[in-house]
Amino acid sequence: MVSAPSSLARLRWRRRFRSLLALLLLAGLAFVAWVWLPTPALTVPLVHVIDGDSLTVRQDDAPLTIRLTGIDAVEYRQDCARGATRWPCGRDARTALEKLAGRGPLHCEVAAKDRYDRTLAACRTAAFPDGIDLGAEMTRLGWAVATSDAYMVEEAEAQAKRRGIWQGDFVRPENWRATHERSTTALTPPDA
Repeated sequence: MVSAPSSLARLRWRRRFRSLLALLLLAGLAFVAWVWLPTPALTVPLVHVIDGDSLTVRQDDAPLTIRLTGIDAVEYRQDCARGATRWPCGRDARTALEKLAGRGPLHCEVAAKDRYDRTLAACRTAAFPDGIDLGAEMTRLGWAVATSDAYMVEEAEAQAKRRGIWQGDFVRPENWRATHERSTTALTPPDA
């Protein structure tokens, strides 16, 4: 004759099951918190601004070149047109980023590396959520075009208010680079 499990055994199994459910729930909450938390930001001193979307900072006593994600600013050597006159919009874009970044430090969330071995990052003048998002502000001021959906609203605002490069005609930075690419032979010494 097989006896039915005692009520004490059933109680133990219920407790174990509840403990297992609680443990799974805590593990699930920890995983969700880990996924949703932002990437930790590096706080780095600014060394200098290269152009409208690139800058050099110092990390662990070594220079680190950062390219701002989500934007493409006019190149430093690039000119734009206002009617019949040309103006150095690339230099103005660099000046604008210098003013925004100030003397640093910057708070950057590193995303990846690009094909030129630059660190891709979103940088702010103060830790998130404070400070100015440099990519958003460069786009809002009209010195860069958006390369992702993140800054499309800022680009539309700059274009509507004719700020920065939107004051006149300009060649998109990617197209300008393609036509002004420095050849590798131009960079090699003649006796090489």
